[in-house]
Amino acid sequence: MVSLCREICAVPGCLQPEAEKAHSDKTMGSAVLWWSSLSVRLVYVFLVCVSFGKQCQIQDEMADCRHLKLSQIPSDLPNNITGLDISHNQLRQLGPANLTKYSQLVYLNAGYNTISKLQPELCQTVPLLQILKLEHNELYKLPDRAFAFCSNLTELNLGYNRIDIKNDPFKTLENLNILDLSHNFLKSANLGLQQQLKNLRELMLDSNEITQLRKDDFSFLSNTSLNSLDLSSNPLKEFDIGCLHAIGNLFGLILNNVDLGENLTKKLCTELSNTAIQNLSLSRVKLSYIGKSTFQGLHGTNLTVLNLSQNSLSVIEDDSFQWFSSLQYLNLKHNNIHVSSRLFYGLSSLKHLNLMNSVNGKIEDFSFYWLHHLEYLIMDNNNFAGITPNMFTGLNNLKYLSLYNCNINLQRITNKTFSSLANSSLQVLNLTKTRISTIESGAFSSLGHLKILDLGLNEISQELRGHEFKGLNNIQDIYLSYNKKLDLQSESFIFVPSLRKLMMRKVGCSNLAFSPSPFRPLQNMTVLDISNNNIANMKEDLFDGLHKLYILDLQHNNLARLWKHANPGGPVLFLKYLPNLHVLNLKSNGLDEIPVQVFKGLFQLKNLDLGSNNLNLLPATLFDDQASLNSLNLQKNLITSVEEEVFGPAFKRLRILEMDSNPFDCTCESIAWFADWLNGTQAYIPGLRSQYICNTPPKYHGSLVLHFDSSACKDSAPFKLLFVITTTIVTLFVFTVLIIHFEGWRIAFYWNILVSRILGFEELDRQQEEFDYDAYIIHARQDKNWVSKNFMSLEENFRISFCLEERDFEAGISKIEATINSIKMSRKIIFVVTEHLLQDPWCKNFKVYHALQQAIEQSRDSIILIFFHDIEDYKLYHALHLRRGMFRSRCILNWPAQKERVGAFHQKLVMALKSNSKVH
Repeated sequence: MVSLCREICAVPGCLQPEAEKAHSDKTMGSAVLWWSSLSVRLVYVFLVCVSFGKQCQIQDEMADCRHLKLSQIPSDLPNNITGLDISHNQLRQLGPANLTKYSQLVYLNAGYNTISKLQPELCQTVPLLQILKLEHNELYKLPDRAFAFCSNLTELNLGYNRIDIKNDPFKTLENLNILDLSHNFLKSANLGLQQQLKNLRELMLDSNEITQLRKDDFSFLSNTSLNSLDLSSNPLKEFDIGCLHAIGNLFGLILNNVDLGENLTKKLCTELSNTAIQNLSLSRVKLSYIGKSTFQGLHGTNLTVLNLSQNSLSVIEDDSFQWFSSLQYLNLKHNNIHVSSRLFYGLSSLKHLNLMNSVNGKIEDFSFYWLHHLEYLIMDNNNFAGITPNMFTGLNNLKYLSLYNCNINLQRITNKTFSSLANSSLQVLNLTKTRISTIESGAFSSLGHLKILDLGLNEISQELRGHEFKGLNNIQDIYLSYNKKLDLQSESFIFVPSLRKLMMRKVGCSNLAFSPSPFRPLQNMTVLDISNNNIANMKEDLFDGLHKLYILDLQHNNLARLWKHANPGGPVLFLKYLPNLHVLNLKSNGLDEIPVQVFKGLFQLKNLDLGSNNLNLLPATLFDDQASLNSLNLQKNLITSVEEEVFGPAFKRLRILEMDSNPFDCTCESIAWFADWLNGTQAYIPGLRSQYICNTPPKYHGSLVLHFDSSACKDSAPFKLLFVITTTIVTLFVFTVLIIHFEGWRIAFYWNILVSRILGFEELDRQQEEFDYDAYIIHARQDKNWVSKNFMSLEENFRISFCLEERDFEAGISKIEATINSIKMSRKIIFVVTEHLLQDPWCKNFKVYHALQQAIEQSRDSIILIFFHDIEDYKLYHALHLRRGMFRSRCILNWPAQKERVGAFHQKLVMALKSNSKVH
């Protein structure tokens, strides 16, 4: 099929015989019917050819044949492949014969096809198969011993089919770990009548039509330890007594999106009593009420994970969780509960509590008192009155507390706000979007173990005097970004010398021009973000002492003036104290000038962002110290030239370059080296084939820099030796040019005389006796007087004979015949080129034609052009079909404007007339 398709698609005339047959039909009706049939066939051929035009992708012994509209497994894949993904095609069967060649397969994905039947010989053909995926097919009945030879299978996905389970189809799969039978319209969880699947760990039966779990449904798993049994999205209404006890060991049960309510939940917990259950997920089970006895059945278990999210829970009686002495993870997010003082009673082992978007109302004092081992408390997106003095009392092991986007009365943080956490080991406090406006002195003094404090996206507007962070002896990260107005002073961070990361993006901190610097105490800081602050002024020592600074973000400020040479006091080199800087962001600062020494000493710089500025010409040695640069962003600037002496050091180890959207000047001097580098680099360059476009010159406008041809630049490149020689003779050359310009005609005049006297024209044309005239003169009628005046004197002085039609034409014959005969009898033909000649139709259409015809037929270099005016070459060609380039230089003469040069002109004309007319 592949070869046939290629032939049909490749040969333009492959359908001609049938077309000729159609044209030979006798009736129009038969022709119409034939063309209709042909059009259908053409469409089919086109679709087949398109699908076969794509090929499977082979990588690391894995063949990817997805989305190719294949109807069978390709036969031209490598024999040694271990993985084959043929999903999303049009396979109707998975024939073993088509897999014989690929006996090394370990992974086979045939999902998203229309396979309706399996053959037992499948695994016999691929005996090493471990993973088989057949989801989204049309399987209905599994034949007897369908997987008889699949003893190595560890994962089997049969989801999204319509399988009717009969005759223990999985009993031979002793090594199977994962079995997916979701979305199969199964009405029973019973997959077999005898004990099997002893190594099964995960069984997915979700999204079926199972309404009841009978006592013997899971008896086939009596010798199995299941880590996960997923029965989600089934219309379960009843649990038989002992139905879950039939499983050898059940560690995890997922019943999400099952309408259990309180009664079925209570019955389920009873069925799970005395089992090995550890993980129970009851999300979206319409459990709006939890009583004290709801989970009583789980009292004798070692349940460690309980998910009760998205249940619209509104009432939880006190002491309802007293049965979970081993519980470590409790998820109550997306509910609507009231947190009472005894809600969490009994959860003495709990480590992780998720209350995201679940509290609406009040949180009573000492509500978390029972959670002695709690480490993570997530309370995001909640709405409660505020933080009371004893709200968090008892959370002595708490490490992480998040109050993100809580609608609470937290406008002013005082030293009492978090006093209930004074005995805790809290390390992370997230107060993002909690509407804080003021931080009082010593607000966090009780949090001596805190390492990360997030105060971003609030409404803080104050001057930081330093005492706000007093007591944070172990703090490492402070997030202050996106607040209203934060003014700094020299003592702002004097009490947090351990700080490593400070984020102050968009806080209205525009003035940093004071000493000593507010960052001077932060000797251990590695990350500093003061971007989006409209900073226009800073002192050179702003970052003095930050020798460990790794990342500095200064984007979207207004630093352009600081780097101008016209700046009072010169450029402000504020980067010179940062020897370990790896990442520098100066994007969108209006920079149009960069001092040559601004990056000196930054040997460790890896990532540099100068995008969206106004940079054009960069100093030649700007990046000399950035040989280890990995990423460079210069996009959206005004850069026209990318030269090796500027960018060579920075491009040595570059992995990512963003330099698009610049008005590149595509000339040899500006872009040749860059074009060669782009064509040879292994660096990742986004938009290389669409955004790197030439702006000038007009020849390359709109074309890609990648396509710039630099070969011509290399041919014309100056060489050192040539440069040295040229510089030594430049004075002599200029002098010579001046002499030639002013006295060149005189030199040429005497040279011609000297040549004529020495040679005597003996070496010139020796067949002069064949001609009656030395030259026939073609001129316009209006130039007759000028020709007579200037050429007759030459006949007397130089013994030259000219043929002038008004003087030498033979009487009694026509003008046409006389002209033809005169041209033939002349050794040379002179064109007196004036504006009149270009407009004379008799000369243009007849004389010039015959003169050129004779020159071509006799292979003679016999035409002399005398220009009375400065005639452009295009006019000469348009009127006479002649170009100066068609003639030798000695045959092109210009009538001199100065009278003293007429003699030299005559001498040149005589030399041209006496020269050999034959073309060598």
